[in-house]
Amino acid sequence: MSTFTIILVVLAIGLAGAFLGYRHSRALQAPAGVKPHSRPVYHASYVASWAIIPSLLLLAVWLIASPIVIESQVRGSFPEGVLAESQLTEDLAYGIVESLGNGLSVLPDDERATVTDEMPVKDLAALLRNRGLPVASASADWMVPLALDIDTMQFWSRLAMTVVVIALALAGAYWGYRQIAPRLRARNKVEGVVKGALIAASSIAIMTTIGIVFSMLFETIDFFSRISPAEFFFGTVWEPRFSAAGSTGNAGSFGFIPLLAGTLYISAVAMLIAVPIGLFAAIYMAEYADNRTRSVVKPLLEVLAGIPTIVYGFFALVTVGPFLRDLSAQISGIVTGDYASFIQAQSVLTAGLVMAIMLIPFVSSLSDDIITSVPQSLRDGSLGLGATRSETVKRVILPAALPGIVSALLLTASRAIGETMIVVLAAGVAANLTINPFDAMTTITVKIVAQLTGDLEFNSPQTLVAFALGMTLFVITLCLNVYALYIVRKYKEQYE
Repeated sequence: MSTFTIILVVLAIGLAGAFLGYRHSRALQAPAGVKPHSRPVYHASYVASWAIIPSLLLLAVWLIASPIVIESQVRGSFPEGVLAESQLTEDLAYGIVESLGNGLSVLPDDERATVTDEMPVKDLAALLRNRGLPVASASADWMVPLALDIDTMQFWSRLAMTVVVIALALAGAYWGYRQIAPRLRARNKVEGVVKGALIAASSIAIMTTIGIVFSMLFETIDFFSRISPAEFFFGTVWEPRFSAAGSTGNAGSFGFIPLLAGTLYISAVAMLIAVPIGLFAAIYMAEYADNRTRSVVKPLLEVLAGIPTIVYGFFALVTVGPFLRDLSAQISGIVTGDYASFIQAQSVLTAGLVMAIMLIPFVSSLSDDIITSVPQSLRDGSLGLGATRSETVKRVILPAALPGIVSALLLTASRAIGETMIVVLAAGVAANLTINPFDAMTTITVKIVAQLTGDLEFNSPQTLVAFALGMTLFVITLCLNVYALYIVRKYKEQYE
């Protein structure tokens, strides 16, 4: 029985238990002078909680623990020659054995019955390929018995899991049903379950952040054990050498400065264009536009936020970049007579301009919400003292909304720093260190993608540097977000 089917059965048992519990609670007569503590709906929820929650928790634990136990058993049966090899070789061998075992589970019963411990792996591979299943070329005959062991253990584990989980759901429903009584504090217990669920849901963000940090931290430490942190953080040359797997040649240069400069430069150009336009649009919508105009303009602006960034990249590559290149050639021809273009099609200006178009709805929407949250009494007081609408905006509304606007701009800057696809297509992948906005540069995110693309070993400096770049970028954006939250809290304390 599949995991999804097991979950459906458990939910069906919980619903049936809730229905029976509700009927039992309605039919239950309280002793004279004793008022029932909880309503029937809480009794029904109490029964459903006992039926569903313990069984689903057991299912989750079983799904996590079973592959670990099976892998441990199979690895212990590897030939001594494989165990004497590197960890990478052992992992590769287990991956092949596991794929063979998973392939056996999809074979028809008649074909599955023909597979024995003595079958050559080439015959098993032929059976699997006939079913459209890929088989690694490094398969060996000793893997066939272990693949059969995996298939058998997975079958019995799945069968035992199905029986135990469904039995636990039935037992939980029976236990909850038997506990129903007039003075049962079902409401308190159900509310405790709901509170626990809310705490678990609110902890997801924290656990996700911790998972992101630890997924990069150990690989980053491994990278800095091979490459000096001073060379990484203060180097001005980015030239990792993609040597062949297993070679001991020079790893190249991993200077972080050109990538950081490109990231900040492109983001700054984008913010310089997006902030005035987005802020002016927010002021117009919040203070000058009537309701009809606002209901049309604001959705149109926010449509830009829903466009995939790869579409912006195509727009930059096909339209904006060639336009700027041809325009610069025309200007150069008029001024000097030489129609040589001084703006490259892939440049900081191209990427910043297109990224600014993407950021405008972020700036305008966030700033509009901040401006409209300023108390109306401040506007009325300013207008009542004889100030014009523009004077009220400049001297009252914007100063009052300034902390919130600054926090919105910091959040927008975090969005700009993390952009990848626009930069790949609009600014190129050259790690240049220049102040000329007409030249090509690249960003941290682009190089993360580049370093993780290809057939390099996952323990080479050329690959591990991607984790160091990701960790550094994570720290930069985290600092910006924390500072933005600090400003928001200060703003709320000031105007509450």
